[in-house]
Amino acid sequence: MIRVLIADDEDMIRTAVAALLDLEDDIEVVAQCPDGPSALEAAARLIPDVCLLDVEMPGLDGVEVAAQLRRTVATRCVVVTRHARPGVLRRALQAGVEGFMPKSRPAQEVASVLRDVAAGRRYVDPEVAADALADERSPLTDRELDVLRAGRGGEPVAHVARALHLAPGTVRNHVSSILGKLHVDTRAQAVKLALDRGWI
Repeated sequence: MIRVLIADDEDMIRTAVAALLDLEDDIEVVAQCPDGPSALEAAARLIPDVCLLDVEMPGLDGVEVAAQLRRTVATRCVVVTRHARPGVLRRALQAGVEGFMPKSRPAQEVASVLRDVAAGRRYVDPEVAADALADERSPLTDRELDVLRAGRGGEPVAHVARALHLAPGTVRNHVSSILGKLHVDTRAQAVKLALDRGWI
């Protein structure tokens, strides 16, 4: 049996996918989680074969959960998203996910992808992969992306500095660099652009 954890903050989608997967003879859903932190806790406790993670979740997003699980739990991760932007794919692959697919794919494909990933193979949706090859890469450094990610909700510089263990002046320097590189006037505009392009 392939033991699967599902994490998605949309109850209807999470429970529907779980019900469909439970119809498969070789797949057992061992946990359903509504957010990133509960997915981390359940994965550490249950050690599922595969974690099916939604990108857009509160607390920690699916990519952040996958990155932490890679360091702590012997499980493989498949990330699903409603907005399959190339930048999100690149972020997911850097985090070490073994599967990436948009939510627009038929439900039957989910079981097939989970089997492939559980067997040690990788899966990336072909259309998303093609878009990623043609898409513009982020001009921002990893640290600048961290600053945008930590402040994406409009948090003050002091909060971002504490979250990243940086001095407030260093954060302000990064923000200044970000605005210049992206040719925008405000941090909010920079966050929106980075989200739209899937960089954060």
